[in-house]
Parts: sequence; C-alpha cells; structure tokens
Amino acid sequence: MIRTAQYWIEITRNALVLENYLPFIQDPGFGAFVIFGGTVRNFAEGKSVQALFYECYEPMAEKELERIAQECFAQWEVGRIVIVHRIGLLQLTEPSVYIIAASAHRADAFAAARFIIESIKQRVPIWKKEIFADDSSQWKHEIDLGKQ
Repeated sequence: MIRTAQYWIEITRNALVLENYLPFIQDPGFGAFVIFGGTVRNFAEGKSVQALFYECYEPMAEKELERIAQECFAQWEVGRIVIVHRIGLLQLTEPSVYIIAASAHRADAFAAARFIIESIKQRVPIWKKEIFADDSSQWKHEIDLGKQ
C-alpha cells in the first residue's frame, strides 16, 4: 500500500469495501467525487464466466498506479485519489477495482477517474485469468484498448 495525504493506492487480496475509502476523500473543499467500480461479470469472449483470478507483481503495479495518480494531480485540479485493485480469486459480482477522484468541481473528478481506469488498462502489469463455466480458462493482460 502507498498512502499519502493526497492518494491511497493499494493492491490487496481482501474483499474491497467501498465504504472503507469514502472517509479518505471527504473534505469541505471538495464539491465532487466520482467513483468507478469494476466488478466480475458473467461473460467474456462469448463464453459464460464463473470467476476471475487476478495476478500481478505488486511492487511494480503499485509504483505504476502511483505514477498514474501523480499524472492526475499534474493535469487536473484533483484533491484526493483512491485506486484499489483486488488480486486473487473473485466470484461473480465481486468488485475488482475502485477508483475515486475527489475535486472541487465535477469535471476534474470525472476526467481523472476516466484517465485512471484507462491508464490501468494500458499500463499496469495486472493479469487476469478468466475461468469459464465449461471449466476452460484463459490468461489475459488487462489491456483492452478496443473495449472502452
């Protein structure tokens, strides 16, 4: 985990609970916060999914997440950012990622949150194994530029 006064970045094997992160982004100077949550859905590649398994090299992934957060602060007027990603085995509907961007105005919060999730997909070394209902599986890097 990397936590400063401005950002909370974490890769964890524990279940993600949104309410745990909300106190961190609350501030009387922030008029907006945007939450993006990614969950395990029941289909991929035209097949029925029963679970996902996420894997990564945590120190490298956390450092890249930190760089992404720092880029947000340089580009938008964002006050605080939370980026948490779960690894390990996740069942259908379980959250795999939460991104929260807080700012004085909504436009900056929306832009930062979108930038973060797109950057994760493009740059962060996180791999997922899709486990299908027919007992087959496939590993994928999270890069999916065509599915924004």
